[in-house]
Amino acid sequence: MLRHQFTTLMVMLGTIALTGYLYVIIPKGFFPQQDTGLIIGQSEAAQDISFQAMTEREQALLDAIMRDPAVASVAAATGAGGGLYTINDGRVFIQLKPKKQRGPIDQVIARLQTNLAKIQGITLYMQAAQDITIGARLNKTQFQYTMNDADPGELSHWTDVFVKKIKALHSVTDVRHRSAQCRADARHHHQARGRLELRHPALHDRQYARRRFRPAYPLDHLYRPAAIPRHSGGRSQVPDGPEALNGIYIKSSSGQQVPILTLVDTAVKVAPLVVNHTGQFPSVTISFNLAPGVAIGQAVSDIQAVEKALHPPLSLQTSFQGNAQAFGASLKSTPILILAALLVMYLILGVLYESVIHPITIISTLPSAGVGALLLLMAVHFDLSVIAIVGILLLIGIVHKNGIMLVDFAMQAEQSEGLTTEESIYQACIKRFRPILMTTMAALLGGVPMMVGTGVGSEIRQPLGYAIVGGLALSQILTLYTTPVVYIYFDKLQTRIFRRRRTQAPAAAEPQPAE
Repeated sequence: MLRHQFTTLMVMLGTIALTGYLYVIIPKGFFPQQDTGLIIGQSEAAQDISFQAMTEREQALLDAIMRDPAVASVAAATGAGGGLYTINDGRVFIQLKPKKQRGPIDQVIARLQTNLAKIQGITLYMQAAQDITIGARLNKTQFQYTMNDADPGELSHWTDVFVKKIKALHSVTDVRHRSAQCRADARHHHQARGRLELRHPALHDRQYARRRFRPAYPLDHLYRPAAIPRHSGGRSQVPDGPEALNGIYIKSSSGQQVPILTLVDTAVKVAPLVVNHTGQFPSVTISFNLAPGVAIGQAVSDIQAVEKALHPPLSLQTSFQGNAQAFGASLKSTPILILAALLVMYLILGVLYESVIHPITIISTLPSAGVGALLLLMAVHFDLSVIAIVGILLLIGIVHKNGIMLVDFAMQAEQSEGLTTEESIYQACIKRFRPILMTTMAALLGGVPMMVGTGVGSEIRQPLGYAIVGGLALSQILTLYTTPVVYIYFDKLQTRIFRRRRTQAPAAAEPQPAE
């Protein structure tokens, strides 16, 4: 390689360009999907379902789930979660058998979805439980996209538009959001002012009612008929719906009971089932899963492209939440983190060797490690996840010690033995080969168990092992040959700089002739 220095230098520069290219094209992920043996599901039924009917539908789900050969046990709760859920929601926890007795968890979920789709009146959304999750929002799917607007009507309109467009994307699946329910609006038709929203089985806004109805109409008589149904023969006589308004009476100033429908006009409209807020504004969260073989980076890019194409009003604010939001933050900070690590390394090495040039020689060993890590990750169809980036950061500390060993020995040989640049770096390669090989193989073999390991949750450790093994395997070969050539070129550059400064210094010191 020392006889073909220019070619070797071009190879090193090519690895830098290839590293940047691979970083751009590799699919970006967040945390690898684990097979923890636990499936978390959320069930959803019709909005007007009763608690008893919801319990029956959930029991049908549990019976069908237990018939699957991969399931060990299952538990469920109806209407769980307090304010986040209503009667038509439920939680299901499915514990699977050990890995050796079943297939991958993704295949189990796909099989369960096919079988449970045959059950009428209820739908179960499932996802594998993960050891590491970001955000506290509970949703039927793994990733969330939130929209908020001060105008609820505008928010409802754009929600329908966004959901339709996002469902058409090939990179996402199971697109869901909180649907709407029927609402009875009552308007005082005598003075045509004010609106009282009436929701069965009780009227909730007492303060509003006090402002809109005269004191002669006692609120107790306004609320009691709706809140306390009358029973006859074990069956309720109060209709279950907007017709319940027919049974509400208020007392006039003469003491006569007057039907509320004689005072107000009613209309059945559509309203959100639950009104959530983000940053004090009404918001809607669209949740989704990834299509098979798709990274979260691709899904985020597709949804952002939809947002740009639709041109929503400025009052409509959008953002990713949970894992998707954390992925976007990590994607932006990763290049800055790597550059900061290289800068700190350069400063430390510059102080150590009292040189501005040779720290760059040591850092030049790093692109080969990046190429090896990215190539192996792509070969085994792994995303560039946070765990893989941690592996690359570890490589920065492991790989650059090869350059330190070579440069440190070469500089000492030049100063103590008076060798030329080429002779000193050649001797460094010969005498430092064994310690370089030993330390590299120790680190490489230490990453093999993580790369090939199995067991519960092993998927989150595998990218770390692949990044370390791939990076060290390629860098071990390249750095032994490219580092000496880079050292020679930078030493020549440093010599030229010093010569130029020495020739410029006497010229500046010569006195100028008097005029």
